[in-house]
Amino acid sequence: MEWTREDRYKGLDFISEEKYTQMVRRVEKSPWRQYYHIQPVTGLLNDPNGFIYYKGKYHLFYQWFPLGPVHGLKYWYHVSSEDLATFKNEGPVIYPDTLYDSHGAYSGSSIQIDDKLYVFYTGNHRTKDWKRVPYQVYAQLNNDFQIIKKVPFISGPPSGYTEHVRDPKIWKNQDKYYLVVGAQNDNKKGRALIYQSKELFEFNLLGEINTGLNEFGYMWECPDIFRIEDKEVFLFCPQGLEKEGNKYNNIYQSGYLVGNFNYDTLKISHDGFNELDNGFDFYAPQTTLSADGDRILIGWMGLPDTEYPTDQYEWAHCMTLPRILSIEKNQLKQRIHPDIFKLRDKGIKETFKLRNNSREWDLIEPGRLEIDFSIKDNSSERITILLANKVGESIEIDIDFIKNIFQLNRLNSGQLPSNQDDQRRSVDLGEVFSNMQVFIDNSSIEIFINDGSKVMSSRVFPQIPYSQCQIKVEKGNADLEVNQYKLKEG
Repeated sequence: MEWTREDRYKGLDFISEEKYTQMVRRVEKSPWRQYYHIQPVTGLLNDPNGFIYYKGKYHLFYQWFPLGPVHGLKYWYHVSSEDLATFKNEGPVIYPDTLYDSHGAYSGSSIQIDDKLYVFYTGNHRTKDWKRVPYQVYAQLNNDFQIIKKVPFISGPPSGYTEHVRDPKIWKNQDKYYLVVGAQNDNKKGRALIYQSKELFEFNLLGEINTGLNEFGYMWECPDIFRIEDKEVFLFCPQGLEKEGNKYNNIYQSGYLVGNFNYDTLKISHDGFNELDNGFDFYAPQTTLSADGDRILIGWMGLPDTEYPTDQYEWAHCMTLPRILSIEKNQLKQRIHPDIFKLRDKGIKETFKLRNNSREWDLIEPGRLEIDFSIKDNSSERITILLANKVGESIEIDIDFIKNIFQLNRLNSGQLPSNQDDQRRSVDLGEVFSNMQVFIDNSSIEIFINDGSKVMSSRVFPQIPYSQCQIKVEKGNADLEVNQYKLKEG
């Protein structure tokens, strides 16, 4: 189906309840629906928004176009969870129903003030000649997560910047509130702006974050600033980076700087930009503090400007699993949140002593499992792991112990997304490979390498689930321990 501009900017009020219910049922029965990842009931899901622990539950909102698998008139859809493993669909919360968000309620964040919950987001408005006018909007939610009021507190872009100013992330430092907003300056360079407020709703522009990255893409989206121990972390998504070997291979990137942020000069010292995820499908992450005070990250397991095989079934995309962040050697580690282990059902533990040969076995639960691999002893130069189904489709993982390179190959994995010519992603581990956790859902794979030092998140679309695993050891010996767990639905 060709989506016209008019089609993309129709909302829920343009479809009858009966037709929408039929659409929900078609999506529920479609291929590649996930078992334990957040996914849309219909249409398109993208950026996570407003992630927060509030009144005993985690609340996550996401960008949602309900009528099809394309980017159109965006709502905020609400899901909630008591434990980050099982989420409940709560329904749309922010509707594009004012002048300020007439063409979409874009990304943003939330904050609790006393007992009240406020959300801050970018409202997208288009004039008659289709000129974009961004508004930064706040809204208060009542106890039933209904909007009490919407108030635009910043109208249009500041002087020196294009209309691409969006995605406010709010936080409090000492006695002041701060916003970081993604932006593009008049020279078409990506930037991030800092606003400050004493009273929460009247913000003054302090200026740009001084990163020293003056030629680093044409737009920065989805910024986030937070503290872990004695360091600040600045997350952002630069668009327009050129490939550099194994780096920056996706259409757009998500990454971070670690250092010290000076609130007076707005300068962050850092050792350079690092990608958060080295897989095929990851973008627009957002963080919050857990009930225990850990910094939790969740991201969109998808990319803009890319068509996916689920599009033909009227839905697209899902979220990643939640991750706990820590800093080690001035880099982020991302470990799977332990709440996810509540999904474990039955498990199998096996050990293998491979001597220049291979071993093959059946997976415990095709399409819904966790596999943990640990190297107990190794003298081999290469280990290859193949996850395959009975119609010849497979995911290949290749570990080069000479170069410390980890490669994920999905060329033969099934149907493939568009706009991604190279179906291999490689990452330099910077250390010897020792272990990985692999989470396989019906249409995704997430790999946490060396206790989360590197992560690779990717969508895969096999005809039938992968049901077998093969490990091949080359030029040496390897002793491995493999734990498999069947996972319950989330």
